[in-house]
Amino acid sequence: MNPSASGWINKLGHFLQKNADGFHDFDQLYHNLKENGFVYGIHLHIPPFINSEHRLTDDEVAKINLLTALFYVFHFSRGSTDPKAFVQMVLDYYRHLEIGEFSFFEKIIAGSDNESKLERLIDSRIKLGENLIDRTFGNSITNSLLFIDVLTFKRFLEGEKRILGHARILEYSAINIALHAKKTKESDDHDAKMVQLLAASLTYVDIEPDKYDKSYHKIIGNQLTAEEKQYLLDLTCMAVWKDHAIERHELTFVKNIGADLGKTPEEVEASFCQAKEFFEKNYKRISFLHDKSLAEQYYDNMAKTIGKLIVRNSKRLKKELLESKELIALISKSTVKELTIEEKKKMRNQLIDIFKSIPSLAIFMLPGGAILLPIFVKLIPTLLPSAFDDNRMEKKQ
Repeated sequence: MNPSASGWINKLGHFLQKNADGFHDFDQLYHNLKENGFVYGIHLHIPPFINSEHRLTDDEVAKINLLTALFYVFHFSRGSTDPKAFVQMVLDYYRHLEIGEFSFFEKIIAGSDNESKLERLIDSRIKLGENLIDRTFGNSITNSLLFIDVLTFKRFLEGEKRILGHARILEYSAINIALHAKKTKESDDHDAKMVQLLAASLTYVDIEPDKYDKSYHKIIGNQLTAEEKQYLLDLTCMAVWKDHAIERHELTFVKNIGADLGKTPEEVEASFCQAKEFFEKNYKRISFLHDKSLAEQYYDNMAKTIGKLIVRNSKRLKKELLESKELIALISKSTVKELTIEEKKKMRNQLIDIFKSIPSLAIFMLPGGAILLPIFVKLIPTLLPSAFDDNRMEKKQ
């Protein structure tokens, strides 16, 4: 099976159907995905019963693990191993993750059979087409958010009506735990950028920063399942890990998050030890542990990726921006002073309207995409100055 060639989902579907008893419940599936690195957003291994024709890239491992996880969640919920029913259910699920009345996925999966549609959809979910993410998804906070797709799919199958809203709740919780994890570290320039970026993303998930503590504890206490809380605990262990070690105060932070999540000290210790074992076992294969720090790699790669997006779509972006003088004014203002909560929400909503009309910018509309908006806002005046220069000239007239 070659996940980069057409027809791979059909082959994987047959593998999974023949190995329906490969995992007996969600806990066993989750444990395997954590050992493989998928839960941590680090793509190293696939389930042992799945054969590959060649050595897999990180993206290919991510594709297989994402689809495998979705399949078993479907199997546990519906008791079915029918590949066609599964593919249709996943397509329906991703359509429910659209923004408003617009569906980016309808544009990339129109026509052809369902399996081919899903292949293009999964490829877009992992890479967003033509390497728009480059290698950024490897070893980054955003990549660990990919598991939110699995947790949200589980909710979808359980009858959750506001599926997009729930994805945002999980995203919000994950981002803010990562934010607080970064604050426990000795800061350098790139770590400071990471904290600033994650802090800015608070305004893009419809919860005001000054209400963070209250709303955060309310969310994790009342709205999340045991599986979702376990994921957030494991994400915490991943986020604090740096330089092949965790400091004592960082371990205290992990214990405090565990307590907030309703976990016992024994459960917190188990998660911590599992993360420690994973990173020590795979140390040589995880580049951010011995090259750049996670924050440095994340921020630099994201900035490069979004810069490419802006340049590649410069004509469309300029056209859309010139039709929204208010948005240009808000972006310009944000470069010199802090916007109000209302202004930030207005800017976000107007940006999303633009992303709806430019499919290659759909990265900002997917689960986890909210944390990219601050970088976009920061870069666009520099990479697309003519739109803002024109606006200033019109103002003078």
